[in-house]
Amino acid sequence: MPVVSVPYAFNEEELYVDLRSIFGHSLFLKCEGFNFAGSIKLKAATEMVEAAERDGVLTPESILVESSSGNLGVALSMIAASKGYRFLCVTDARGNLSTRMMMEALGSQVHMIAGQEANGGFLGARIEYIRALCASDDRYVWLSQYTNPSNWKAHYRRTAPEIARQFPRLDVLFVGAGTTGTLMGCARYFREWHRPVRIIAVDSVGSVSFGGSPGRRMIPGLGMSMRPPLLDESYVDEVIRVEEADTVRTCHRLARRGFLFGGSTGTVVSGATDWLARHDAPDLTAVAVGPDLGERYLDTIYQTNWLEDLYGEDVLDSDEVAAGSWAASTAPPTR
Repeated sequence: MPVVSVPYAFNEEELYVDLRSIFGHSLFLKCEGFNFAGSIKLKAATEMVEAAERDGVLTPESILVESSSGNLGVALSMIAASKGYRFLCVTDARGNLSTRMMMEALGSQVHMIAGQEANGGFLGARIEYIRALCASDDRYVWLSQYTNPSNWKAHYRRTAPEIARQFPRLDVLFVGAGTTGTLMGCARYFREWHRPVRIIAVDSVGSVSFGGSPGRRMIPGLGMSMRPPLLDESYVDEVIRVEEADTVRTCHRLARRGFLFGGSTGTVVSGATDWLARHDAPDLTAVAVGPDLGERYLDTIYQTNWLEDLYGEDVLDSDEVAAGSWAASTAPPTR
């Protein structure tokens, strides 16, 4: 029985879901949301805060500040509350309401950016606001998840070894690309491993992380409006880009089998199952990293009006979603 005295001391590391019965392909989903922060971002947040403490950057008078679309903000809010730091999260309107409320419940301050920077979108505007804030008051300490090496080191030291212990014959790993901390940490670890592992990055359509034109992205988590400073593409074997409508359909298909996952997880699973279907390699040992759970998306991905306003009335009218629907398969007979 785990007993903890600080919330960041607990994280379920060995839970996987076998998705074969849902999608017809052998794919193991590593569930990273079972901790008090509710996402994989707990690992990076803990590593970055502890590194800043070791380096003497954080003091009792410091005010932590970070740009986040949600999950890292919650993780930092939890750690700040536990350690007694003040924390300001700079976010924008695409974030989930429940996530903002959670940060505020943990005692953090949340600042919403309304406008976009010319070249960097909302992210660029968030970063410019933080830079101005830090220049105005030296109490502010910006961890900068986009450039901080502790971001990827957290996954090099923890996430990748956890996967390696459970799957010593791993062939292919699917990792979502946001800041690319998880991606780079896992990719670096498996580059040094005893057998080759194919690293597949999963990105959102409209993200410019791996090049291409920027586009509308309404689901927070994966994707960037500028090239991630942590990214080294030499470690990535292939990139898959997923449409947000496909993310939504995947989330609902999982939910109709009892698994309520978040948007980042839906994107990774959608990309992974599409890749497996195209490659028709049933003997591969494949793992996907699922960063988050679905409760924080109840007012977006799982809310009908929100979905129809953004993606049209037929976004869920597909064979893929129906394949996982209990209602479709057990509807009462007509009289």
